[in-house]
Amino acid sequence: MTATIIKEPTPPRASQNRRRPQRSRPGARLRRMRQATPLTYFALLLTFVLSVFPLWWMIVVATRTTSAASQFPPALLPGGNFFNNVERLFANNSANFLTGLMNSIIASTSVAVSVVFFCSLAGFALAKLQFKGRGFFTVAVVVTMAVPVQIGLVPLLILMDWLNWRGELQSVIVPFMVSGFGVFLMRQYVLQTIPDDLMEAARIDGCSTFRIYWSVVLPALRPAMVVLGLLTFMQTWNEFIWALAVLTPDNPTVQFSIQQLNESAYSRDFALMFTGATFATLPLLIIFFVFGRQLVGRIMEGAIKA
Repeated sequence: MTATIIKEPTPPRASQNRRRPQRSRPGARLRRMRQATPLTYFALLLTFVLSVFPLWWMIVVATRTTSAASQFPPALLPGGNFFNNVERLFANNSANFLTGLMNSIIASTSVAVSVVFFCSLAGFALAKLQFKGRGFFTVAVVVTMAVPVQIGLVPLLILMDWLNWRGELQSVIVPFMVSGFGVFLMRQYVLQTIPDDLMEAARIDGCSTFRIYWSVVLPALRPAMVVLGLLTFMQTWNEFIWALAVLTPDNPTVQFSIQQLNESAYSRDFALMFTGATFATLPLLIIFFVFGRQLVGRIMEGAIKA
């Protein structure tokens, strides 16, 4: 007679009863990091208020009298004196505001177009053309970005006197037709977006160097050209020190004209000054409203191509 041995079931281990902690997936963790919190909205709202309030207060004072500039608490709603201030602004013979406005439009547009063209041409040459001294010239361009503009004011003034350009509009255009930042930006963009095989194919097809630049490189540089053109336009529009040094009150830029509105020894007409500042800011706001979406689109297009 055989005996059967019955094994008793062993109780499950405590470790088996415990559920393993589920590890969060990287995608879920990234989504949680991207979710906006109330603190995020508060920080954005505070940034928006601090950025917009000075501009709004300038417009408010431009629609009121000078006493609104020293009023406490400050006025927050526009008044009804704007058209009177505009009439006084353009009737002010010492400021020549209309002349300054037109000169700034001409100078800013001319400088922006020339910087985009010459910097893209130089950036293409430094990035893709093989010639002796290319590395030296690239380093020289970077070094010019580290030199403050104020250091070159005196030599430029001497040069303007030698050319007899003091008081002329070309004195605020010609010295800034090329920028080191623009050349470096275009060079880096060409290196990232234009493959060498594409240029070799264009040469096989019989294209000259300038034809390659015009037909192959330039269309690919449109995102960087838009960014550089807008930045250059705004920088030239806001230029004040050089315009004050080289121009005269009879032929000013818009920033120089606003400074002329402040040439009173006994009082400051803040309403008149802020009206001029409002007109000086208006073209920049129009550029942002009209070309803002296109600017972002060009940047994203360049990022995708890169």
